[in-house]
Amino acid sequence: MHRSRRAKIVATVGPASASPDMLEQLFLAGVDTFRLNFSHGSHEDHAKVHAAIRALEQKTGRPIGILMDLQGPKIRVGTVRDGKLNVATGETIRFVLQGADGGKDAIPLPHPEIFAAVAPGHDLLIDDGRVRVRVTGIGDDYIEAKAVVGGAISNRKGVNLPGTILDVSPLTKKDRADLEFGLSLGVDWVALSFVQKPSDVLEAKGLIGDRAGLVSKIEKPSALEKIDDIVRLSDAIMVARGDLGVEIPHEDVPGRQKELVRACRHAVKPVIVATQMLDSMVAAPTPTRAEASDVATAIYDGADAVMLSAESAAGEFPREAVEMMDRIIRATESHGLYRSIVEASEPQVEETPPHAVASAAAGLAQAIHAAAIVAFTSSGTTAARIARKRPALPMLAMTPDRAVCRRLCLLWGAHSILSDEVGSYEEMVARAMAACVDENFATKGQQIVVVSGIPFGQTGSTNNIRVVAV
Repeated sequence: MHRSRRAKIVATVGPASASPDMLEQLFLAGVDTFRLNFSHGSHEDHAKVHAAIRALEQKTGRPIGILMDLQGPKIRVGTVRDGKLNVATGETIRFVLQGADGGKDAIPLPHPEIFAAVAPGHDLLIDDGRVRVRVTGIGDDYIEAKAVVGGAISNRKGVNLPGTILDVSPLTKKDRADLEFGLSLGVDWVALSFVQKPSDVLEAKGLIGDRAGLVSKIEKPSALEKIDDIVRLSDAIMVARGDLGVEIPHEDVPGRQKELVRACRHAVKPVIVATQMLDSMVAAPTPTRAEASDVATAIYDGADAVMLSAESAAGEFPREAVEMMDRIIRATESHGLYRSIVEASEPQVEETPPHAVASAAAGLAQAIHAAAIVAFTSSGTTAARIARKRPALPMLAMTPDRAVCRRLCLLWGAHSILSDEVGSYEEMVARAMAACVDENFATKGQQIVVVSGIPFGQTGSTNNIRVVAV
């Protein structure tokens, strides 16, 4: 079984999709990687879902990626008088470090890191930006602010601070416990929320090691300022447009999305575009035309994967949402302008020998009208280098590492296959030919292009191309 598309689908698991039957339906509809959102649900819940996905993997004979998403540090107001305060535009209010059930002159904000970081002129966005206030004065235990956009402030609503770097670890005590639990289950990817700076990535990688790939979620303006370093240190990137769109102007989000996709393609790192992609399908069986265009835009941008959040986790039509996303991707990739747009956006890079070999392999395969490219890869890097070219023909990624095989479920165009270690050149060629026939990528007499690193099993050594007639 293989997909008739190149971009991958990530779907969030929740109450609407946690049953083994629904997980199977979603996989058959097109899901490549399942996301476990640790902001919700118990460890027991996530363990059951993980076990069901691995059982499905065994049943279908295809690798399935599992991404755990950490909650991260949530900044929230405390409790206010009567559960809600209505603040008028232009009104002056005061936040305090300690207390509960306060009025407009004592709204609890129990986060000392905010008091240490803000200065007059900084904005605080409350409840996803529905209320915006500007800091006018600060003290050791209070912040005075003027409402720029008035509205209701309710108990425990979230607070965003655009342009302010907080001295806080991206990993809370809860995150650390969740991380160890997820890694003990055997998740393939860990998504790190609210990354602000490169050191956040290093802190997480120090805990994860080589047990999973690290996905840095870009949802803070401060991360955009250090994006090249963050991309370099991460194993993948998620464009988390929900929180990012709260902290930067809405009109800037599309351009930032394109920049992030391009930066990841340049760095040979998978990139996921996420949040509100088919949001209306939470409650309706079809999306809006604008949402369909949004998914298509991410595909034209060259994103490796697009993600469903509430649509598959809590919506009324999880299977239909996956089917719709699958259809949009396939229609976009088969459109007459797709190849020219994707090729025009290919980043110009200084070609190291491994990159040059991968690029040449993709070009050669297209020039001779090969049926497929076969990449032998121990770490996934060879496959990623080929994928960066966005070749028009299928790519089989063969690896002896089960974890790598699953992680490749996030990579554009990669149809990953678990294979034993290759010991010789002849064995490599024979395995490539057999895999292409078994997976229905090639028939007798067709040509394939085989890419590998010699010596075999050495990470990062993409240095060999072979044209083979099946």
